[in-house]
Amino acid sequence: METTALGSQGLIVSKIGLGCMGMTGMAGMDIYGKANEAEAIATIHRARELGCTFLDTADLYGPLVNEQLIAKAIKGNRSAYTIATKFGYEIDDSGTLTWGFKANAAYVKKAAERSLKNLGTDYIDLYYLHRVDPNTPIEETVAAMAALVQEGKVRYIGLSEVASTTIRKAHAIHPLTAVQSEYSLFERSVEEEGITATLQELGIGFVPYSPLGRGWLTGELKTPDDLPADDFRKSMPRFQGEQFYKNLDLVKAIKQMAATKQITPSQLALAWVVSKGFVPIPGTKRVKYLEQNIAAGAIKLSSAELAQLEAIVPLGTATGDRYDASGMQMVGK
Repeated sequence: METTALGSQGLIVSKIGLGCMGMTGMAGMDIYGKANEAEAIATIHRARELGCTFLDTADLYGPLVNEQLIAKAIKGNRSAYTIATKFGYEIDDSGTLTWGFKANAAYVKKAAERSLKNLGTDYIDLYYLHRVDPNTPIEETVAAMAALVQEGKVRYIGLSEVASTTIRKAHAIHPLTAVQSEYSLFERSVEEEGITATLQELGIGFVPYSPLGRGWLTGELKTPDDLPADDFRKSMPRFQGEQFYKNLDLVKAIKQMAATKQITPSQLALAWVVSKGFVPIPGTKRVKYLEQNIAAGAIKLSSAELAQLEAIVPLGTATGDRYDASGMQMVGK
């Protein structure tokens, strides 16, 4: 797989990364189905063989056990991988997720030390603030992250799910390498709100998570009953009621276009993201889907094909909120 510069601070990553959240459960929930540790580790190893070496995790996932899984997978080959992890959801000393936010200077240091231990490494390539702590000025948080860079424990820093005003404040304290947000054909609020324009202006890379619309753009969903009873997506308006079937109509058109190119809908959706110069991190815990996702990095879309896709799902298309009401309050701060 080709590599690309992420932002303008010197970080080079694979053109498509690997989101690892689904490789473990989270707070007692399965994410996109049951996880199998051996299969997940095999997927990470296969990713390296194919040149996909940009791994994305967070202390939230599990909590903590996702980072520990990564440690097992990369043992003996740490330098072959670029590891991104995140902090900001409070995890107490017993390893329990409180679902509060904490990003004061003391907690930044504490969270980083814990992640370093769980990852089995002495440095983190890219360290993100997962969500803004409403009780801590962003300047304090980023200054503490910058101190980790100075100590050599972190190479580059970034933010997740933030507004342009927060990005500018943070970038003034220490240069940001990347911002991560949900982005796909089904979720383009970062464009509508001018966030991607801010990133381009400041030379900050953009890392879209859920670039397959949390499974919508795989083309595999047919009815709401296709989601298991305990699937966390059932709480998302995008997968509920009339909106489900409106989205299904959009997916049908995308599937038809993919079929004419003899590729999967997932590959078409990923190729569209890559064409914009972004570095998507589609999540999977299975080698089969990993290989399909990586192959999307080599697919070229003509200007006419890009226009056709944009016509199917124009900017501003209502596909439903991506989180429930409480979840939506945590993004864009």
